[in-house]
Amino acid sequence: MTAKVYGMMVTMNGLLRPTDDRWLAGVCSGVARRFGWSVGLVRLLTVVAVLFLGLSLWVYIILWILIPSGH
Repeated sequence: MTAKVYGMMVTMNGLLRPTDDRWLAGVCSGVARRFGWSVGLVRLLTVVAVLFLGLSLWVYIILWILIPSGH
């Protein structure tokens, strides 16, 4: 569920893919903003998880589809 507040889109859980800080799809940036973490740290952890821990790229793609894009 989304609502428009002061010209910005806001979801119930606050998770959006921003349009201003994307490298690929904005998933890492959205997660970092939602939890107040460093974007660089989330991107690094994502790469490490994909390369060394066997996290599938499908998880990233599913999040890309599920997390709404912020405007």
